[in-house]
Amino acid sequence: MGQGQQEKVSTSLAGAVSEEISASLAPVDAELERRYPGDPGTRQPVHTVYVPGDVFVAGTIRSWGDQALAALDEHAPDTASFAAVLGLPDDLAEPVYARVRAKLEREPVEDLRVDFEDGYKGADEDQDAARAARLIAEAYAGGTAAPYMGIRMKCMEAAVRDRGIRTLDIFLSGLLEHGGLPDGLVLTLPKVTYPEQVTAMVRLLEAFEKTRGLTPGRIGFEIQIETSQSILAADGTATVARMIQAAEGRATGLHYGTFDYSACLGVSAAYQASDHPAADHAKAIMQVAAAGTGVRVSDGSTNVLPVGPTEKVHDAWRLHYGLTRRALARAYYQGWDMHPGHIPTRYAAVFAFYREGFEQAAARLARYAAHTDGDVMDEPATAKALSGYLLRGLDCGALDDTEVAEATGLTRTALEGFAAPRRGDLTATAR
Repeated sequence: MGQGQQEKVSTSLAGAVSEEISASLAPVDAELERRYPGDPGTRQPVHTVYVPGDVFVAGTIRSWGDQALAALDEHAPDTASFAAVLGLPDDLAEPVYARVRAKLEREPVEDLRVDFEDGYKGADEDQDAARAARLIAEAYAGGTAAPYMGIRMKCMEAAVRDRGIRTLDIFLSGLLEHGGLPDGLVLTLPKVTYPEQVTAMVRLLEAFEKTRGLTPGRIGFEIQIETSQSILAADGTATVARMIQAAEGRATGLHYGTFDYSACLGVSAAYQASDHPAADHAKAIMQVAAAGTGVRVSDGSTNVLPVGPTEKVHDAWRLHYGLTRRALARAYYQGWDMHPGHIPTRYAAVFAFYREGFEQAAARLARYAAHTDGDVMDEPATAKALSGYLLRGLDCGALDDTEVAEATGLTRTALEGFAAPRRGDLTATAR
């Protein structure tokens, strides 16, 4: 048959067969959409800062930024010294250092949680919760808030359950009294062991929303993974996957609790770290359970603080930088920071991660979007990963809108389209 001639097309199955199969799979289609809606497409902060509720004040965020800048001025006052500590290559040293300082001046904290759990030592929790609500509301109203703010309440275990519920009620009620719930509101439920505790949190929030006339489902929360039972249940199932379902669409994140989880498994204090094999196992289970659900995974923290003489600070910075880079390579794009001195290396690691891969990622996505062949045959799923990488770099300040647009030829809207494709698009053939 000559080129250009039409092939004879033959079929054997009646159209009714396809219709019957589609009808039989309709419940599965609906279940896929419900359980695995995909990433929400909103900004994910690169870290969460925890501040005890009894010490949180109106100037906390600015104070953390100022302390971080002071640490740089004292221990790495210029590009060369900072790059030498972290081993930054010459082409990244200047842009990373400049962006770190600018970030500390402009937006030192991306996500702040006022802590009423392990870190709280206050004598009047009612007053501290009410004050936290007022200060957070004022920060959002005055433009000084972090993009995300909220509280970590006490857990749902019997000994502290009533106290945790009361603190959450006071905090949420206070926000409503001072102007309403901010868009960046985030709540953290710690030490979750059973899915029923997640269900209890859902019922609690439902009751609050109904009482205050809020839209059902308005309030979401993070689940903190700090016990071995939250990973593996007594019957051998992955508890964390059941927790996500028990949240009924309200779960926004899974946060790994480095030290509680390690202690639960009997790991000695000297070896409790986010790169311990036990931590890697837990986070891998969390990551698989959360994939496709729209729930994000956050790494834990290091308790080695960058304080004291310069040599000791540099050692702590190198440790924190390395742990953060390790987490990013494993697709844990968020972590905890426990001290203002951790913020410079958090942002240095994040900015270096996105800037060093920027040109290659932009070029690959540009070729994919233009249907141009290159040395790599990319698929829709890879385009999703490439655009997600660039968007995260833009959100945190590692990349600029102009340079991304010039390198890819794509608008942010186009990037978002590649990052959140329709389900069927990911099954398309490679281009």
